[in-house]
Amino acid sequence: MASPHPPPPLLYADTERSADALYFGRIGIPDPFLAFAVRGRKYAVVSALEFARVRRDSAFDVVKPLESCLQEARRAWPRRSVGAAEVMALLARGLRQTRFTVPEDFPAGLCERLRRLKLDLVVSAGPLFPQRTTKTPAEAAAIREGNRCSACGIAAAERVLRASRIRGRRLVHRGATLTSERLKFAVEVACLEAGATSVNTIAAGGDQACDPHDRGSGPLRPNELIVVDVFPRVQASGYYGDMTRTFLRGRASDAQRALVAAVRAAQQAALRVVRAGVEGAQVHAAVTALFARRGYETRRSAGRSVGFFHGTGHGLGLEVHEPPRLGPTAHTALPLGSVVTVEPGLYYPGLGGCRIEDVVQVTSASPRMLSRFHYRWEF
Repeated sequence: MASPHPPPPLLYADTERSADALYFGRIGIPDPFLAFAVRGRKYAVVSALEFARVRRDSAFDVVKPLESCLQEARRAWPRRSVGAAEVMALLARGLRQTRFTVPEDFPAGLCERLRRLKLDLVVSAGPLFPQRTTKTPAEAAAIREGNRCSACGIAAAERVLRASRIRGRRLVHRGATLTSERLKFAVEVACLEAGATSVNTIAAGGDQACDPHDRGSGPLRPNELIVVDVFPRVQASGYYGDMTRTFLRGRASDAQRALVAAVRAAQQAALRVVRAGVEGAQVHAAVTALFARRGYETRRSAGRSVGFFHGTGHGLGLEVHEPPRLGPTAHTALPLGSVVTVEPGLYYPGLGGCRIEDVVQVTSASPRMLSRFHYRWEF
């Protein structure tokens, strides 16, 4: 009869690219390393460069020096070039544990080599650590800190836009044309000063903002909506913040004001629905229903989609995008303690794009806000 419990986890990754590795060991390691569990104890194999720090500061119960492990592997296989596979095979043999669960992105070459060395590897059918979805109070605090850094970046963008001067069809800041690149630089410097690293920041104006993942380039214009989306990673913890605000320097048209008002109302409608046990699709439906009532049509084509054509939100933690999702196909209940973004938007070339995003933790009642910044947008 098959065991009801999956085999223990095995990873070979660095923590810059693997949130699972960071979650498992609670320490940043920039080079790929072996990490696994056996009978409830966590093991890591790291080089001398990392050994003392990992043994002192990580969540691993046992830390093995890579160099001595490689020496043992060379003695076991004197005619073979040995590496991570042979080290893992020897350790598994010594611990009498030869069956492990690996994540879907486990290196294929290493997986094949380990199987040839008689390890039974099961590829995880879903998340390797499903418990990552439910955030502890410490994790929620780390995400709140990420959003404090997001707010620092958003505030920097607002300061630059407020200080800019309108010169015909240009915004001028400190004597030079204000561009998306200059605005992103201000955002990213502010995040660094706050203790986080912001990459791929979005500062897109006009029709560029109608493509939600267009980072923005070139001059920013007066009287146009400018979407600023900041998702920094806190250097100390590895957790992310994620916040979006839409600004306009100059004078908005009635149509632009109605658009922004509809997006903000849609966000509030979604927040009223978010609670444990509610499906992500139900939250998304509250947004689409409000947009429909206000006459904002969504049209999808091969060339370009307009209206509201992305999900309402996504999970946030050690990755910018992780479960759970808020979207039309998200038919799973939101878990108590999960953390999600709520970010409706509307996008119409010629009129502009608007997105407003905040982060909340799911409770059994009203969600707990983990981000904070005002909603004043026109100046």
